[in-house]
Amino acid sequence: MTTFLAGGTGTPKLLAGADAVFPPGETTVIGNTGDDVELGGQFVSPDVDTVLFLDGGVLDRETWWGVDDDGDATHAELLRLAERAGLDAGPRYLPEKRQTAGRDLARWRRFSGVAEFMFIGDRDRAVHLTRTSLLDEGHTLTEATRTLADAFGLERDLLPMSDDPVATIVHTPDGPMHFQEWWVGRGGDPGVTDVEFRGADEARPTDAVLDALSAPVVVGPSNPVTSVGPMLAMEAFERALHATPVVAVSPFVGDRVFSGPAAELMAAVGYDPSTAGVAEAYPFADAFVLDEADPTALDRPVVRTDTTLSGEADGERVARAVRQALEAVGG
Repeated sequence: MTTFLAGGTGTPKLLAGADAVFPPGETTVIGNTGDDVELGGQFVSPDVDTVLFLDGGVLDRETWWGVDDDGDATHAELLRLAERAGLDAGPRYLPEKRQTAGRDLARWRRFSGVAEFMFIGDRDRAVHLTRTSLLDEGHTLTEATRTLADAFGLERDLLPMSDDPVATIVHTPDGPMHFQEWWVGRGGDPGVTDVEFRGADEARPTDAVLDALSAPVVVGPSNPVTSVGPMLAMEAFERALHATPVVAVSPFVGDRVFSGPAAELMAAVGYDPSTAGVAEAYPFADAFVLDEADPTALDRPVVRTDTTLSGEADGERVARAVRQALEAVGG
């Protein structure tokens, strides 16, 4: 068995071509839940759903978000209603007292559904409504995810990182805001001064996650701060990584990041925005897969390849480099 840590689009793009190297039936994916939000009463788990839709064969491969060719009738009507009613279309948090009321899993990240600042397609919405209803019936997020995975016919085990709330809060000169407001609602503006994983001190990885972490682990080329950071913020999670073989794929080539806000976020939390900074952030990693053009010298074993992930052939190539790195460290 091999376990992948997934958040954003980096690890899913690797998984998209990895089946020949890491058969789905012998693979577990742990999804980041720090990006989760409650939007209009729906519990949305973006990083978990990207893997759910990828393995279910319905992922929109253009955006790496949501269901391919999904309808927008409900989303479009929400925007039209807000405009007619003169309601602001920006991210609208529920009142502060409501942030810690209701289902515990959603705390610190509750948004109104007015003018829905995140696009949710019609079929995508059915997934969120089903998940939310299962949670309200008393199921854990792990149990709800397993039910959805069965519905989509997944061979791979898909686990949320915790059944407890951990919210990624970005601190800016304009005040703190949830990551989804900063990245989706505001397009990564204003600048970042720090990142907080609210609730991580009390949160715990599930027994299923800890069991998965006893196998060799692959940290895909996801954002080290907001995709992997919420997992590492749970002490028991990072401790488990120190006790098992770990290979990490850098999302950088030297100091150039492939995509997303990783560079700005790493600088904000005190790491050099580069492969060297990723190695510092991952002291538990026993080996790295780096791009062949990356000039970084590390004090751990390195396997080099073209780490571009533009299609399934790329994913298979990088997966073979990951397998080689795991074998080098006894994984």
